[in-house]
Amino acid sequence: MSAPEPPVPLPGARLLFSIDPGVSYLNHGAFGAVPIGVQRAQQRLRDEIESNPLRFFAQGLRDRVIHTRRHLASFLGADPELSALVPNTTTATSLVLNSVKLESADEVLLTDHSYGSVAMAARRRCHRSGATVRTVALPMPASDSELVSRMRSALRPGRTKLLIIDQLSSATAMAFPVREIVAAAHEHDIPVLVDAAHVPGMLPVDVASIKADFWVGNLHKWAFAPRGTALISVSPEWRRKIEPLVVSWDQEQGFPHAVESQGTLDYTPWLAAPAGLFTLRSLGWEQVRTHNAALAAYGQRVVAEALGVPAGELPRPSVPDVAMRIVPLPAGLATTMPEAHALREHIAGKLAVETAVNAWGGRGLLRLSAQVYNRPEEYDRLAEHLPQLLHDYRA
Repeated sequence: MSAPEPPVPLPGARLLFSIDPGVSYLNHGAFGAVPIGVQRAQQRLRDEIESNPLRFFAQGLRDRVIHTRRHLASFLGADPELSALVPNTTTATSLVLNSVKLESADEVLLTDHSYGSVAMAARRRCHRSGATVRTVALPMPASDSELVSRMRSALRPGRTKLLIIDQLSSATAMAFPVREIVAAAHEHDIPVLVDAAHVPGMLPVDVASIKADFWVGNLHKWAFAPRGTALISVSPEWRRKIEPLVVSWDQEQGFPHAVESQGTLDYTPWLAAPAGLFTLRSLGWEQVRTHNAALAAYGQRVVAEALGVPAGELPRPSVPDVAMRIVPLPAGLATTMPEAHALREHIAGKLAVETAVNAWGGRGLLRLSAQVYNRPEEYDRLAEHLPQLLHDYRA
C-alpha cells in the first residue's frame, strides 16, 4: 500500500521557528520548539526583570501569574482555582506523590506505557514509605474497551492508593480512554493521576469532564509555550491536601499559591505562555492539528515501508489529531533504553535527523513527531537513508 498523500504545508509556518535548517527536527514531542515571537515575548520579560528585579518580584507578580493561569486553564477546560502552574509534568507528578499518604501495605499502580521519570518518582516515593509499585502490562494496539477492562481488573481496592495513567503515552504514542478509566477507579475510591504531558496543544481536552483527582499537562510541547510551563489541575477534594515540594512564603495561602510561589523561580516561561496560544490560534488550531496528524501518518507510512514493516503492524492512534506515530524497528535493535539512546544519537549524527527512539516491550520503537515546521521531504529522506544506516549499525 502506498503512503497517504502528505498535507499541504501551512503558509509561512516554518518561518515562525528558529529550527536549524540543516537538521530535520522530527522530535517535537521531546522538548517542543518555541516560536520566535514567543521567544521575544519571554526575552522582554527577562529584560523587565533585570531593569528592576525588586519591582518585578514584589509588585504585582502574583496577579500576573493568576491572570496567566486563568488564561491557560480556560484553554484546557480546567477550573483555574483548582489549577496551578508548575515547571513540567515531572514536577507535578512528584507533587502528587508527595501529597498522597502511603503506608507499607499500599501500592501505586502504573502501566508499562508510563513515562520513565514518572515510574522513577513512584518507586522513590514508595521506597521511602514502604509501599510498592505495581506495573500493569497493556498490549499495543488495544481497543478502548479492552484497556478499561484490563485496568479495572488490575485495581486492588483498599490497597491501590494511586493509579497513574497516561492520556497519550510518550514511548508508544497510544491514547488511553482516561475518562472511563478514572470512572472505574472511582468506583473503589481510588484516586487517579492523569499524565497528559503531550495533550495541551495537540489534542482538544476538557479537563473538568475527565474528573480525575489530578491532571497534569505540559504547554511547552505542543502549545508553543516556553519550556518550563505546565499546569496541574486537582479535584476539589484534594485542593487542601496538596503538599508543596518546597515551602516558601505563600505556604499558608494553600493551593494553588503555595505551589506557584517559589521565590526566585524564573516566571518568564509562564508569563510568556499566552503568546504561544496566540500563535497557535493565529495559525488556526484546527488546521494545525489536522496538518500535524496527517504529516505524522505520512511519515510513519513511508519510513515503515522503507524498513519493510507491514502496514498491519503499524500502531495507529485511537483518536484523531495525534501528531506522533510509532515505527517498530527491526528485531534486536534498541531493546534497552541505553541502546535506544545510542541509536538515536547515531541517527542524528549520521543523517542530521532528530527522532525519538525508545525501548518498549523488548522492541525498539522509532517515534516520529510532526509539527508545522516539518515537511514531507524530511520523512522521505529519513526513509531513503535509514535502512542502510541500520544495516551498517548492526554489522
